[in-house]
Amino acid sequence: MSDPEKLIIANCSGFFGDRLSAAREMVQGGPIDVLTGDYLAELTMAILFQKKLKSPEGGYVPTFLKQMEAVMGQCLEKGIRVVANAGGLNPAGLARTLKTTVQTLGLSPRIAYIEGDDLMPRLKTLQQAGEPFTHLDKGVSLADAGAVPITANAYLGAWGIAAALAQGADIVICGRVADAALVAGPCAWRFGWQRTDWDRLAGAYAAGHIIECGAQATGGNYSFVHEVPSYRNVGFPIAEMHPDGSFVITKHPDTGGLVSVGTVTAQLLYEIAAPTYLTPDVAVRIDTLSLTQEGPDRVRGAGTRGEPPPETTKVCINTLGGYKNTMTVVLTGLDIDRKAEIVADTLFDSLGGRERFRTVDVQLVHAEKIDPATNDEAFAFLRITVMDPDADKVGKRFSAKVVEMALANIPGFTLTSPPTNGAPAVVHWPALVSNRHIHQTICIDDRPAVVVEAAGADEPFVVSAPIPDIPAVPGGPTVRAPLGRAFATRSGDKGGNANLGIWAQTPEAYAFLRRFLTIERLKRLLPDCASLPIERYELPNLLAVNFYIRGLLGDGVAASVRSDPQAKTLGEYLRAKIVEMPVSILVTH
Repeated sequence: MSDPEKLIIANCSGFFGDRLSAAREMVQGGPIDVLTGDYLAELTMAILFQKKLKSPEGGYVPTFLKQMEAVMGQCLEKGIRVVANAGGLNPAGLARTLKTTVQTLGLSPRIAYIEGDDLMPRLKTLQQAGEPFTHLDKGVSLADAGAVPITANAYLGAWGIAAALAQGADIVICGRVADAALVAGPCAWRFGWQRTDWDRLAGAYAAGHIIECGAQATGGNYSFVHEVPSYRNVGFPIAEMHPDGSFVITKHPDTGGLVSVGTVTAQLLYEIAAPTYLTPDVAVRIDTLSLTQEGPDRVRGAGTRGEPPPETTKVCINTLGGYKNTMTVVLTGLDIDRKAEIVADTLFDSLGGRERFRTVDVQLVHAEKIDPATNDEAFAFLRITVMDPDADKVGKRFSAKVVEMALANIPGFTLTSPPTNGAPAVVHWPALVSNRHIHQTICIDDRPAVVVEAAGADEPFVVSAPIPDIPAVPGGPTVRAPLGRAFATRSGDKGGNANLGIWAQTPEAYAFLRRFLTIERLKRLLPDCASLPIERYELPNLLAVNFYIRGLLGDGVAASVRSDPQAKTLGEYLRAKIVEMPVSILVTH
């Protein structure tokens, strides 16, 4: 860390299952000061719960151990600190295992772990103290719903990480911290920020939000695929942080992918709702920051404003919602709708009726073409999903009945899978808890120390976003073309909700987008969203509009009945819709 005006933070993971070699690539690919890894999502906590059931010493991300085996020696030699949320449901267990692992390599890093996010042991006590854990979308308390929690983790902020690094930790293992805190914590430590440095913290949290999902900031999942020079060995993102909270997003040289205003904008829009992005330490005003292409694969972010954080912290609760199973019948050729009706009626008659299951969802996906050129082009798909508290009912008793119809039902009957057992349907329960109940405990050298969560401002205040200078909507000739020929999108899941961000490359195109794409228009373009509550937010600084679609994913990823339970495809679905728009705003490649 020779440059006091810059802290180079590299990310090596965007999810549990991301590229295993990324840690080594980031350590060896160029100079960095801090290596971070984000492994947790709402679904991941449920997966780690199942691992912990099998082994009480488990519940953490095991691939992190393999990554540390590969790079820990080099990190110690180069003075690179490691900060990751791979602790999952058991940060202490991961710290113990990692200590044993590195000792076998002849290494002795100082390993810290942070606790305080796991509320399961305190859930009843907190409810008795007046914390109802009301579902943020349904407005029902945990107790009134009769829900059975299996995990409950508060989102911790950055100050525990900062304290651990200040105590000399080489590796900081976190559980459920806010993803972007992995960047904000090292910045607060390195630059000596105070807890009320709202703008600096906001800049760091914005940068953390950009790099937390790995290659999604460097060309991955990017709408304008023709702009990305190569998808081979896409480089993971790096945030060069400065004391004022400004940053440059980049990647190592000689790697694939792309860092542009577009790729960074796309990730800023990912999984947000309103332009005020709430974190445990600061409310980040995403509508205030500016992005500038500083050079090839270098995008500068500056001017981010922050407001005091709310007095509550988000809690990710997972509850057991019974069991779920899905079977998909392939329908071929003619009379697709009638064939689907026959399959569904026959199946549920043999099972004793639909009412035997708590939830039944039948979706007919029309993928067939008229006069198909190949056998596959004649296919449609009937997805039948059942959910019920009785695992037996939705297991082989259900899926075997589907198989039994093979020779006694519609012509061309075939399936996409053999009979399957049901899987647990984990229901996501987003809630809030008062900050006064949340404290971080940093354990290093077997000595625990408590860090109280970030304090708010003496007097709350609201930042004003810059007033945009938006040009007139372009005139001239128009054309009917896919929306994606002018605009890019990024979509994703937030519990049972989905966000859909769409942005333009020029102010003129944004002027059209802003006027054209209303909530009513979006519902007409996406009829499967028409019955749902939708919120719309404008971010003119990013030439973007963001939609927050409530209830699209039901009770979250693990309990959703949609083909795409994480809403990853929602944006590209919108881009495929044909609309009338000015020829002048079309993007040419």
